[in-house]
Amino acid sequence: MTASVRAGATVSLPPKTPDELVSMMTHTQVRALSGTVQQTAGLGLPAVPTLGAGTVPGAASALEFLTGTHTARVYVDGPAKARVQIMDALAERDLVVNQHQVWFYNSADNSATHVSGGTESATPQEPTPVPVPTPGTMANHFLAAIKADTHMTVGPTSTVAGRSAYRLNLAPGSADTLVDSVGIDIDSETGLPLAVEVKAKAQTDPAYTLAYTDLSLSSPDAGLFDFTPPQGASITERALPAKPTPPSSPAPPSPSGELPHPKLTVTGQGWSAIVALPAGSIPSGITTNPTYAQVMQPVPGGHALTTSLINVLILDDGRVFAGMVPLDRLQSAAAAQ
Repeated sequence: MTASVRAGATVSLPPKTPDELVSMMTHTQVRALSGTVQQTAGLGLPAVPTLGAGTVPGAASALEFLTGTHTARVYVDGPAKARVQIMDALAERDLVVNQHQVWFYNSADNSATHVSGGTESATPQEPTPVPVPTPGTMANHFLAAIKADTHMTVGPTSTVAGRSAYRLNLAPGSADTLVDSVGIDIDSETGLPLAVEVKAKAQTDPAYTLAYTDLSLSSPDAGLFDFTPPQGASITERALPAKPTPPSSPAPPSPSGELPHPKLTVTGQGWSAIVALPAGSIPSGITTNPTYAQVMQPVPGGHALTTSLINVLILDDGRVFAGMVPLDRLQSAAAAQ
């Protein structure tokens, strides 16, 4: 069961309209912070064990974060410096980004992956923004989905991570989406999103929550973004991939907060958008992987990951379709291409 992220009694705040709350979020000036983030997913999937040591975030790690509760320490300083420490039961995984230097570290087996390099459009003067999994990142995905058919209301105020917050409720007008509603708790002082709660249709408890449990808006210690592998660590070197080309429409949110694939295409808009990836975009044999076998079901022409909030269709020819829509919508989109 997924519990609500809200805490404390209703606080007294000046009234705001939905448009004013959206403006507060889009114009927030918070660029540095440190805090603890808790993510809970109740999507109807069986529990997936922590994936292999040394795993670099991607499709596999995203699957892990579709189940259960995960806690991470998050540090951000500007658009290109971030550190995320995922606290596993008996180990710690770190993502450290400092300009164009990226480290993934897993203490379970003392392994590290170093990703470095740059692109013509991503220079030290124009650093690539860091896709850190925070309530702000998640809220921005949903704000991008707001269309004329989205019904916005203001909910009761409360406290989140010890800070007074407004609640903005979003209710999709589209009948094609699995999303019933989205609640965003917004810091009353800075406009920073403090928590996001997503409910799926025909499901009482929230399907997904992401919230700060403590938060500081001061700049983190600069040394947190300088990473040196521990002695004896096994190190894998990788080149920085090409900068993704922004899609024509916003993609559904990823719980891991990752950037869209550079070759993705999007059909539809907003809540009912469907993301398509060409053959070869994911590792071959992924549908026969024992971890995925626990959560995927065979369907005509491929396999599907079905949840209460998001569905993924992986075809035998290697193409992938995903969206916050029913599975039959993905199958129709695949048939049309």
